[in-house]
Amino acid sequence: MVIALYPGSFDPFTNGHLDIASRAARLFDQLIIAPVYSNSKGRRLFSNEERVEMIEEAVREYPNIRVESYTGLTVDFARQLGAKVMVRGLRLVGDFEYELQLAQNNRVLNPGVETVCIPTSPGVGFISSTQIKELAEGGESIADLVPPNVAARLVQAYARQGS
Repeated sequence: MVIALYPGSFDPFTNGHLDIASRAARLFDQLIIAPVYSNSKGRRLFSNEERVEMIEEAVREYPNIRVESYTGLTVDFARQLGAKVMVRGLRLVGDFEYELQLAQNNRVLNPGVETVCIPTSPGVGFISSTQIKELAEGGESIADLVPPNVAARLVQAYARQGS
């Protein structure tokens, strides 16, 4: 059984992330989407628990995907899970340089894990979590950019901040 790990901050989980996850789920026996745990309250809009819940709801229809938050080095978490593949998404040319460097570093730290980069589908390649948060904060529609449950959570989060 080939286990693949898809790590990231996923703050928030977008349709771009869902695109990569759904395609990776077809390639591997099990895909573990892994939002990195953060103790920093100021850096993330959503807590670790909220991110896990949102992702679980968004990928509910995929029986071979599970969601598990982690701390520490991603390669150590991959080793702990028995993952042989790390999935990464590519949106832009600049992503390739970053992902190549990350893959090479990870290869040194854990030669048993291969990195597989999946380019985003054309309709979602422009989506970024940062831009989605800016749009949501400004009251713009994000319905086509994130799963419905994530859109609802974003509206609630910015409503709380505004009150």
